[in-house]
Amino acid sequence: MDVTAILHDLEAGERDAANRLASVVYDELHRIAQAAMRREQSGHTLQPTLLVNEAFMRMIGQRDVSWQNRAHFFAIAAQTIRRILVDHARARRRMKRDHGVRVTLDESAAEAPERSLDLIALDNALTKLGSLSPRQARVVELRFFGGLEIEQAAAALDISPATVKRDWIFARAMLLRMLEAPDISQDDDGIGP
Repeated sequence: MDVTAILHDLEAGERDAANRLASVVYDELHRIAQAAMRREQSGHTLQPTLLVNEAFMRMIGQRDVSWQNRAHFFAIAAQTIRRILVDHARARRRMKRDHGVRVTLDESAAEAPERSLDLIALDNALTKLGSLSPRQARVVELRFFGGLEIEQAAAALDISPATVKRDWIFARAMLLRMLEAPDISQDDDGIGP
């Protein structure tokens, strides 16, 4: 089935559109959630299936979104998954007063493969990057949180794959530099300065 057509049916208020959409996109959303969860430390209490269900419910519950196409849907999915993971990390931090949930940005981006990042600090750095370079922040969001490949991210952003590659390389380097700055990595309330 065509995701874009189902999204338009959903916007039009067709009763079974959400069910049809779920059956078409569920496997891909689950793959994205599993990829996001692999970056988490072991012992994470949020499961991929719950992440998919929460993301899907939030997305179809949005009334002010004008769904454009499949790529747009998965771009919104990446944003939603990011928000859920960060909200979950913040809740765990408040409950345990620990140092947050740790994730790896990308083995090639880290100085050492075992290096991990605080998810809340990553979100803060990504927000700062977004204020400096919104497109590069979106590339990270689509690739890291959405699990999109270079070509898929390019389609979602309507830019060339070469531009996505450059943005991805630059953004990862910037994020790692920002994460080494104490004001981002030690921000307890999750709100950047």
